[in-house]
Amino acid sequence: MSMSLPYYASAEQIMRDRSELARKGIARGRSVVVQKFADGVLFVADNSSTLNKISEIYDRLGFAAVGKYNEFESLRRAGIQHADTRGYQYDRADVTGRSLANAYASTLGMVFTEQPKPYEVELCVAQVPPQGSDADAQLYRIGYDGSISDEKRYLVMGGQTEPVAAVMADGYVEDQDLQSAFRLAVRALGAPAPSAGNSTTPPAEPKTFTESELEVALLDRRRPRRAFKRLRAAEVAGLL
Repeated sequence: MSMSLPYYASAEQIMRDRSELARKGIARGRSVVVQKFADGVLFVADNSSTLNKISEIYDRLGFAAVGKYNEFESLRRAGIQHADTRGYQYDRADVTGRSLANAYASTLGMVFTEQPKPYEVELCVAQVPPQGSDADAQLYRIGYDGSISDEKRYLVMGGQTEPVAAVMADGYVEDQDLQSAFRLAVRALGAPAPSAGNSTTPPAEPKTFTESELEVALLDRRRPRRAFKRLRAAEVAGLL
């Protein structure tokens, strides 16, 4: 009687395969730019769908995500529940971007190491301080594997991030106004992907957007309690 040997893969190979799966899933989407500006935090997504990538989480917390919609939508709802519960049990001021980012990192890290398939998502949690505070806004990036980083100026997630990030790095200025920050984000999102090295292929043209192709929101630190504001199409058209 013959017996087949069970398939064996090293732990390192399994982790590499999971990372590759998650990265490919995230790269298939369209990019989101989140950046600090003079009055708070601006979110701009290349998104013509009615399925939102940007959302309010709590009074002064915002959320952005790329990847598989059903996965990051379940995380968004869990984040709202986490924030509501913490604010009810303790105090609304105890609901912070760092605590929420840590909760997301813990969940994603556990899924990545213990489940057969990782979540194909990348998240951003942003927070602006209370009105009148001199504290800076906070940006946290949470990766598919539970990694977490504190971004100082801006972050780019999803799609072909290299050309988008290059435009942001070249054009970002501290404390710019909303109009300037928005136009920089749109210019970055429209940056063409690098050519494959074929000299006979003409360079791609930058992508232009209409108001219906962008999802835009901001955390306005000047607002007294709920800082999140989603911009309507007419407001986006005015900024364009």
